[in-house]
Amino acid sequence: MRVLVTGSAGFIGSTVSHRLLDRGDEVIGFDNFNDYYEVSLKEARGERLRERSGYTEVRASVEDREAMERVFQDAQIDRVVHLAAQAGVRYSLENPQAYIDANVVGFMNVLECCRYANVQHLVYASSSSVYGANASLPFRVEDSVDHPVSLYAASKKANELMAHTYSHLFGLPTTGLRFFTVYGPWGRPDMALFKFTRAILTGGVVSLFNGGHHQRDFTFVSDIVDGVIGTLDQIAAADPGYDPMQPNPGSSNVPWRVYNIGSDRPIDLIRYLELIEKACGRKAQVESLPMQAGDVVATHADVSALKRAIGYSPKVTVEEGIPQFVNWFRDYYQL
Repeated sequence: MRVLVTGSAGFIGSTVSHRLLDRGDEVIGFDNFNDYYEVSLKEARGERLRERSGYTEVRASVEDREAMERVFQDAQIDRVVHLAAQAGVRYSLENPQAYIDANVVGFMNVLECCRYANVQHLVYASSSSVYGANASLPFRVEDSVDHPVSLYAASKKANELMAHTYSHLFGLPTTGLRFFTVYGPWGRPDMALFKFTRAILTGGVVSLFNGGHHQRDFTFVSDIVDGVIGTLDQIAAADPGYDPMQPNPGSSNVPWRVYNIGSDRPIDLIRYLELIEKACGRKAQVESLPMQAGDVVATHADVSALKRAIGYSPKVTVEEGIPQFVNWFRDYYQL
């Protein structure tokens, strides 16, 4: 297939692109290489992809409608994996406009192009943050997600609603994946694993919010990619058991789906830090800070819907995954 991957220089996007190339698909990577975090890391990811046969790179922003339209005009795109977005909960408090531009306007451009190009399937990144103020654990796709606590979360909920509209009006098959905290080699510098490892190995201070007493469903990147590729290959279809008198928020009578994609094994952040210390062979200097605005106490993915749909089964534990990241970090930064 010829697959468009937006956000191809990102953490998940680059890893998905490699997996698609490994199995013989053509990949068109679409990324603007913005400076939300260190551009050199994005360039390094991009360079690894550019060395591969079957990969084409387009440097542009998803909110640039003309650039997006040119890609669809120049090539017959079979399927789309849309991962480009303005990420981060805390940054959404500082620069909310970036979330509207990339996550709402950009997603609208993707939907319109998929509609007119008769794309077979659009798989896009949603987020566990859509569960917001929901305190019922584990989070289930059947749960209501009407109470976001950050603009980032609201923008991802908006994506799910926009996708449903296009699935309903134009029959565009769409699948949204609610990612739970993803980690692993080539990860994002704004995430806890990256920050903690860097601080420990360079003599810095670890900022530990809420004393580390909140939980996250940390998910290794290879497990995430398994789920992305699995859903891409299984085109969304209407749920034959959908009852409009008792609507299920996780399915529909049109070709639209949303799934949780996580490890289903949440751990306390303080335990996560201990495992990073062990992998680094050093103790952290810790500064304890209060809970951040827009943050939530715990996340836990109920992945049963994705298991039923594609046989999804996360394999990598944090005890196995964290050392893999630390080894990559030491090698990449020559520490």
